Amino acid sequence: APVSHGMLDLTGVQPGPGWQWAVAFFGTFVVLLPATAAMGATLPAMERVTARMGRQGTRIAALYACNTFGAVVGVLGAAFWLVPQFGLVRTAGLCAVLNVLCAVTALKLSSSDTGPGPQPVAPPANQRVLLLLACTGLLGIGYEVLVVRVLSQVAEDTVYTFAMLLAVYLVGSALGAAAYQRWLAATRDAERLLCLQAATCLLGSLSLWGAEEVKQRVLQGLGASMASALAAEAALALAAFGLPTVVMGALFSHLGTQAKAARHGFGRALGFNTLGAAAAPLLFGVLLVPVLGPEFALLLVAAGYLLLSLPHARSAPTWWVTAGATLAVAAWAPPLAFIDVPEGGRVVSYREGAMAAVSVVEDADGVSRLRIDNRQQEGSSATRLADARQALLPLLLHPAPQRALFLGLGTGITAASAAEDATLQVDAVELLPEVIAASAHFTSLLSNGTPNPRLHLMAADARRFVRTTEQRYDVIVSDNFHPARSGSGALYTVEHFQAVRSRLTPHGVFCQWLPLHQLDLDTLRSIVQAFIAVYPQGAAMLATNSLETPVLGLVARADAGRFDLARLREHLGERMRPQQLADFGIADEFALLGGFVAGPQALARFAGDAPVNTDDHTVVAYRAPRITYAPDSLPRDRLSLLLGELDLEPAQLIDVGPDAASAQRLAAYWAARDRFIEAGKNVRPSGDPQRMLSQVRGPLLAVLRISPDFRPAYDPLLRMAVALARTDAAGARALLVELQQAQPLRPDAALALSRLAGAPP
Repeated sequence: APVSHGMLDLTGVQPGPGWQWAVAFFGTFVVLLPATAAMGATLPAMERVTARMGRQGTRIAALYACNTFGAVVGVLGAAFWLVPQFGLVRTAGLCAVLNVLCAVTALKLSSSDTGPGPQPVAPPANQRVLLLLACTGLLGIGYEVLVVRVLSQVAEDTVYTFAMLLAVYLVGSALGAAAYQRWLAATRDAERLLCLQAATCLLGSLSLWGAEEVKQRVLQGLGASMASALAAEAALALAAFGLPTVVMGALFSHLGTQAKAARHGFGRALGFNTLGAAAAPLLFGVLLVPVLGPEFALLLVAAGYLLLSLPHARSAPTWWVTAGATLAVAAWAPPLAFIDVPEGGRVVSYREGAMAAVSVVEDADGVSRLRIDNRQQEGSSATRLADARQALLPLLLHPAPQRALFLGLGTGITAASAAEDATLQVDAVELLPEVIAASAHFTSLLSNGTPNPRLHLMAADARRFVRTTEQRYDVIVSDNFHPARSGSGALYTVEHFQAVRSRLTPHGVFCQWLPLHQLDLDTLRSIVQAFIAVYPQGAAMLATNSLETPVLGLVARADAGRFDLARLREHLGERMRPQQLADFGIADEFALLGGFVAGPQALARFAGDAPVNTDDHTVVAYRAPRITYAPDSLPRDRLSLLLGELDLEPAQLIDVGPDAASAQRLAAYWAARDRFIEAGKNVRPSGDPQRMLSQVRGPLLAVLRISPDFRPAYDPLLRMAVALARTDAAGARALLVELQQAQPLRPDAALALSRLAGAPP
């Protein structure tokens, strides 16, 4: 912990890319140096021990194959069992114990060594082999980085995705080493292997253009389940990594054997190979992909292997065929970018960044959607009301906010809506600069294309920002990050919630939005458990009454106090014009508080004994993918089940005081809301006003009888009455009369009746 805090302080709030990379690389290098140095020395040491024991049959290739197969077991065991079950610290402890056992075994092997002692070593005979080892390490890991980057636009981008990709890469390398040991140990021609490596990397790259088709075929053949989804991702990895990694394993074994024969020693050979590999992520992932795109960077890998095979392999037909195919792909292949464009739609923008590809796609109806890596939708132009409410609701719960922080930007509508308040300064933190650039497409309508001086967009990591900034905020709003993808589960841990609390002012409000349409209830319980560990007096509210994309907010005040109903009523009139708030469904204090669904006691009961999500035990990262891979229920059903487990009394949320009538009205509003949501589950959308009215008339009028304050049941009936008036004036008049009786204080139905009768309003 002290080291991580020191690195955070050294990195700063908004570091430049170069400084951030330098601190991350060298800081991690220093911290991990003892362990990684020992890891790097282990394989050469074992090679030396077995050689001194006179086991000439145990060669570099065999040792490398065994070591890599062990790595496969480690990757799969850690990702699918150890870390989810025991957490990071205990898993690391287990690995340490296993290392001690390996050390004891190695000592016994060494003590039984009866072979000759160290022999005089002649000067190295060939330096070129070390250069080849460094370059092949660079190209091999560069190929891995690029393939993973491309497949992230097709696969689900979960912790299991990356474990599966790495496991297939390692299996291929181990098989290649084993094959070399069995059949190719007598070869002396590295150039042919380099030429073959270029050809297989080109073939693996070509498979990426058909990745979506491969995935769909596997899923159709195996059916919908998490196992079949993982099998589909394994198939993608096998198509891209299978042949190339087999040749990589054989090529490294061959070059390592040549280095030993040239009296360099296996340790030096492994060191040069690993140094080249260490440079690959920076060169290919950070520098080349944003400039050239992944397709040309992949072709550079194949071309690199071809160049290394010169001059000896130039006379081989394989060299010319591979070179010609590489040039043909460069000239005629389409960009290696996956963008789902609906029929009649168009791509508004596409940006390839160092961490992700960000696109804005517009459909035939003019609705624009923002996507990251083509998988993760960050919002659309059709969700402005919901996005704006995610800003307005927490802001209006604070008595007088002056500065707000938004973690995550998405389309930018949420933060931009907050900045419409002339008294508020808004900071918004977004990890991807490409998302910041793309958000201008969505927010330009709010500001007429003019940047809002009160809105400050910052490219930074949300977790690091809240730990390093000295700024305090009246309101902090955290976006509804997809819990299964891109490591977002770390934004739902106890440690992160504690860091957020340290950035709140004494009366500050924190709201963590959660995408219930992307969450199963068991994962939600662990997030709630983490939240109430830091905010025991927290509550929960719905952003909207949507059944298809329900969003739940966990809300807490830094002072753990309750809300003053009268003060909220005054606050609504102070912050924005009443009509503006009514447009977002926040006409009064009852609409503002009407989204709450649970208080502290209900949240504690809901969390139960669920494991808490922490940085050590990252429950969410390993549980959330289940519903991503194989949804077992509809969002509306999960919302209904959730509401059935939660309850709330007005006294838990507000200071009732002498205003008992307002408390009763609020309780009635909540009851009407729950009935409204339940009734909506049975509605089937229709363009026919008569058919829609027959489905919703009775249920919505019943809701209005529970709470005359509940506008969401009033407004759709009013719209249907106006539409019905074109074909059935008598039916429209009857419905309007019922609306007037249900909510006599609202003038809308009376005005519509007057228009229907031809009288002046």
